[in-house]
Amino acid sequence: MSTISEKRRKSREQSFIVLFEKSFNEEQSFDEIVEIAIESEVIEKDKFMNSILKYAEENLVDIDAEIEKNLKGWSKSRISKVSLALLRMAIAEMKYIDDVPVGVSINEAVEICKIYGSDEDKSFVNGVLGSVARGIEA
Repeated sequence: MSTISEKRRKSREQSFIVLFEKSFNEEQSFDEIVEIAIESEVIEKDKFMNSILKYAEENLVDIDAEIEKNLKGWSKSRISKVSLALLRMAIAEMKYIDDVPVGVSINEAVEICKIYGSDEDKSFVNGVLGSVARGIEA
């Protein structure tokens, strides 16, 4: 039996995969990407993943504005697709899912980044999310 934290890690990882795919296929809806990914057995149906993706989709403009606001000397277009997908996932969770502590969202994004991103991505994601967290707390 897996723990809640293990299940949530898998949900976040699946959310990341969908958000990453979305960055290559902007014309496709999240639902279409999820459906294809489930059919091809890349991801499984998951309630927490659906929550993250729902908030990410509904608030993508605001989430991207939050990312832009917290970039120091960067533009969103220069961010790796891995970092962008992780930032979108974590900010959706941080801002719109109340039962998850902000620090957990940041830590989980960094942990997933260790799997899919580079060392530069990891420190970049951590820094931007730390800045976003300070703004949320203020």
